[in-house]
Amino acid sequence: MSDLSRLSFNSQTAKNWPLPELIEAAARSGLGGVGLWREPVQRTGIERVAHLVRAAGLEVTSLCRGGFFTAPDAVARRDRIDDNRRAIEEAALLGAQTLVLVCGGLPPGSRDLAGARGMVADAIAELAPFAGEHGVVLAIEPMHPMYCSDRGVISSLRQARLLAERFPAGQVGVLVDAYHVWWDPELAAELALLGPRIAGFQICDWVTPLPTGVLTGRGMVGEGAIDLRALRREVERSGYRGLTEVEIFSTRLWERPGPEVLAEACRQYLAHVV
Repeated sequence: MSDLSRLSFNSQTAKNWPLPELIEAAARSGLGGVGLWREPVQRTGIERVAHLVRAAGLEVTSLCRGGFFTAPDAVARRDRIDDNRRAIEEAALLGAQTLVLVCGGLPPGSRDLAGARGMVADAIAELAPFAGEHGVVLAIEPMHPMYCSDRGVISSLRQARLLAERFPAGQVGVLVDAYHVWWDPELAAELALLGPRIAGFQICDWVTPLPTGVLTGRGMVGEGAIDLRALRREVERSGYRGLTEVEIFSTRLWERPGPEVLAEACRQYLAHVV
């Protein structure tokens, strides 16, 4: 097995690359898996994508995204619960190990942060048994505090761990995304406490200044401030045995051909992560 067999390539890193071509290229390059997003999967056809990844011998390391549980009224919250049920079913059809939860920010016009976090906890409590029945782990993704108002009111590994621990490990875990957690002074201690609840490990890099804003200014592996090799070792020391998934939101990368982005991600992974 090559070193690249421990690598997964998230489709959003080259989001304009058609999924069938991306899956074929990932397998040909010796990768172990791919991370998928619901919208391009739906455009391609979920049955077709499921067949392609199985035929290629790849794992689906994550399906993104579920979540966005915070909403201004009960009807909207119910709609989001129903959509997350569909996402769980899609993950199961794809053989995805995890459904990534981007939990949601403050509802429009609200300043009630505690209330928003309560909505997240209530939604996960309702969905967790359904996920377990389908063999899917809900992976809470703690997001950098700069996302708290609009995308993620769960901001730290500790918050995510304490929430996940309310449920069986086979139903709810935590996604460790380097971009969101690298700054945390309690990072190593929290990873050790998470142990088997680490449901996925994603990497990119933090470039200063952020080139195009907080969402799409993420750096290619190895070009920024994060010690990704040390972080990988800490994650694995905590007991994680899954693949490392490259997920980069970057307008710069999205302008480039997909095969070129994949090749660079592989080189940088070998140079800075393995």
